[in-house]
Amino acid sequence: MSRSDDLFNRAVKVIPGGVNSPVRAYGSVGMTPRFVEGATGPYIFDADSKKYIDYICSWGPMILGHNNQDILKAVIRKAESGLSFGAATEIEVEMAEFICENIPSVEMIRMVNSGTEAVMSAIRAARGYTGKNKIIKFAGCYHGHSDALLVKAGSGVMTAGVPDSAGVPAGCTQDTLTAVYNDLESVKALFEEFSGEIAAVIVEPVAANMGVVLPAPGFLKGLRDICTQEGSVLIFDEVITGFRLAFGGAQEYFGVQADLVTYGKIIGAGMPVGAYGGKREIMEMVAPAGNVYQAGTLSGNPVAMAAGITQLKILKEHPEIYTHMEETGKALFGGMERLLKETGKPWTMNSIGSLGCLFFTSKKVENYEDAKASDTKAFAEYFQYMLEHGVHLAPSQFEAIFLSNAHTEETTQETLRIFEQFLRR
Repeated sequence: MSRSDDLFNRAVKVIPGGVNSPVRAYGSVGMTPRFVEGATGPYIFDADSKKYIDYICSWGPMILGHNNQDILKAVIRKAESGLSFGAATEIEVEMAEFICENIPSVEMIRMVNSGTEAVMSAIRAARGYTGKNKIIKFAGCYHGHSDALLVKAGSGVMTAGVPDSAGVPAGCTQDTLTAVYNDLESVKALFEEFSGEIAAVIVEPVAANMGVVLPAPGFLKGLRDICTQEGSVLIFDEVITGFRLAFGGAQEYFGVQADLVTYGKIIGAGMPVGAYGGKREIMEMVAPAGNVYQAGTLSGNPVAMAAGITQLKILKEHPEIYTHMEETGKALFGGMERLLKETGKPWTMNSIGSLGCLFFTSKKVENYEDAKASDTKAFAEYFQYMLEHGVHLAPSQFEAIFLSNAHTEETTQETLRIFEQFLRR
């Protein structure tokens, strides 16, 4: 028995399902999870000292690779002054100034502790600002586990086969309307049916919680136009795309500005942090400036801020990082697509920049229903093979492959070699 197996047997006795987040479970791929002991650059090491090329990158935020030395030094220096104060600190002001100065759509920002909290708070601010209650989300887009958003939520919910969640009262979701990703007509129909009632539209600009599904040309611009016309708030959930697709995230990449934007762990270099920000007139609704209440003892934690601002400054000062990740993505995802064609496999490769996903379906994947057509048994065989040969992927068909600046031509070629072996086995 491996040490990971032993740890899992201990964990299931004291932790629900043996994991502290469902996306870490290996049940859908017929395995028990690997327990990680450490990581450096593009590699992680499990409890049995086995080395893997890591394509989870802590679900995206390790954009510079694991254990970056500049970030590590910044964390150690800040931790020497204390871990948490529950009081205002200079570094959270510095972080807010840095983001507001560099992201054109963000005029004010509030630090929180997770992407879930950021989204929940942004929606509350949008409702307070508009005086309306209903929101539109898209099937397959995941915006955290707050009650109102666990409706066709993608990600771990899709993997577990649970469309919603027990414990969520019907009243919590009665104002949540669901549209079809990449289908503007479905959005217009909801605005017609609930005229004057819709506070906000929230969207993952690249849907990366049902695999990776790209926005169709004109889709994001169409959402911007509809929200402007209807007096509703457009929220971009950039927990995954923020500071990843480009320094300015999906807003910069696609040239569309949202009214509010949410961020996750990438602004903490992987530490527990999130943020929401946007137009000043909306953000000034948030307490104590306004009457939309939101609070958090750990918000703006100085150690997390030190890690995050170090990472963001490196990204700002070195735009060549984005060029490198774009080129690495083309080499890896393009190489996988080439091998699929060479071996006659009918599967579909979606990718953009440093994000990619192999769907085990011959259909073009443009929305939630397309993604659900994937053969999850075939995915499990692929996952098992890649893991056993040293490639660490998310244990779900409906998650992304994440690249970092630490991934190299060497890691790309090794991954493609193993992938080809899988296809030809």
